Amino acid sequence: MTQHLLAPAEATTPAPLRRSRDFGLLWGGQTVAELGTRISGVAVPLLAADTLGASVFQVSLLTFLAWLPYLLFSLPAGIVADRVDQRRLMVACDLGRAALLLSVPVVALVGRLSLPFLYAVVGLAGVLTVFFTVAYKSVLPRLVPAERLLDANAKLTISQDSAELVGPTIGGVLVGLVGAAKTFLATGATYLVSAVTLLLLRHRPAARSAHARGPLRAELTGGLGFIRRQRILLAILACTTTSNFFVMAASSIEVVFMLRELHASPALVGLVFSVSAVGGLVVGALAGRLTAWLGSARVIWVAMAAPGPLYLLMPLAQPGWGVLLYGIGLAAFSANAVLFNVASMTYRQQITPPELLGRVNAAFLWICFGVIPLGALLGGALGSQLGLRPALWICVLGTWSASLFVVCSPLRGMRDVPAAVAPVRDAVS
Repeated sequence: MTQHLLAPAEATTPAPLRRSRDFGLLWGGQTVAELGTRISGVAVPLLAADTLGASVFQVSLLTFLAWLPYLLFSLPAGIVADRVDQRRLMVACDLGRAALLLSVPVVALVGRLSLPFLYAVVGLAGVLTVFFTVAYKSVLPRLVPAERLLDANAKLTISQDSAELVGPTIGGVLVGLVGAAKTFLATGATYLVSAVTLLLLRHRPAARSAHARGPLRAELTGGLGFIRRQRILLAILACTTTSNFFVMAASSIEVVFMLRELHASPALVGLVFSVSAVGGLVVGALAGRLTAWLGSARVIWVAMAAPGPLYLLMPLAQPGWGVLLYGIGLAAFSANAVLFNVASMTYRQQITPPELLGRVNAAFLWICFGVIPLGALLGGALGSQLGLRPALWICVLGTWSASLFVVCSPLRGMRDVPAAVAPVRDAVS
């Protein structure tokens, strides 16, 4: 199987990322935004379950609505991201998400907060997140040299897990102190910070010229066509899609499981999510070394297969301190996700032509994230019909099974993916 990785554009060693002003701004802004996202991840289901008295299935609908836009809007978002100034698109999405989240405490203050309103906020914010994510995943290779992509992706992932480490705990504490609705003041502010940092970027990736654009149907399917011709990308896509489906099925019921089955307080729920981030944080810091030790091909399937047995601790969790078993299982998945995502994302960014990257990323999101709302519905349905603990058993076994796609792929017989020269990116900073 022939794959192409970017070779160094120059013989000289590129400058460390700490000297890149643009990457520093992107990294800082996304660290703050990720913190807000993690706080929301606790505040939204707590607001629905505790304040608004939502059922298990109604809470799972929030997850469904948050991820449904990936199924509906990912492919069009890829076209937009390849045609417009990606920085401006990201700023607009950040400002829109901030406005939506800040509306929650305002509506609560006047006594009009309801589940339908919360559904609308979550769904609209999800649409903006789709456009932001496609642009975000496409702009990074234009800001850093190809040789620093793995390091850049690892640093951004470390930020995500750092936010996961403290965000849920902060969210749980804030909900306990000021209430779930007022907690959205903090989450909305984080998106404003992200917008400011993006406005300060100096590099302006050029939009694709009009003469380079093709028919709309070809534009929509261009990313899918490229993936179809890449056997390793197909295996990664199948693995990620299956994992996302079952992970989100579990995520849609896990807060309710901890509240109602394990009798955990909001603060303890936040602590469990924080514990789970430790695995990803440690692995993220070691991603470069682990990749060099295992090999850039081998690390992809090992990251998916090895932590699987620890997932089984999640449905085995019990009330009291036994709830931390859930956190340990989540930590194993976090370690898996970080190492797998860093390696597979770097590989995808390197082999994809710059002018096609937005649509390839969009195609991945359309499939990988498009199944997430279906997984959320499955989780809610299983939790309602079978009970929360049996539903979790199905979800964790399904998550581990996703590793079969990469274990049984050409990656298993390779240590490193072959390197060859590919087109050079627009510019680096």
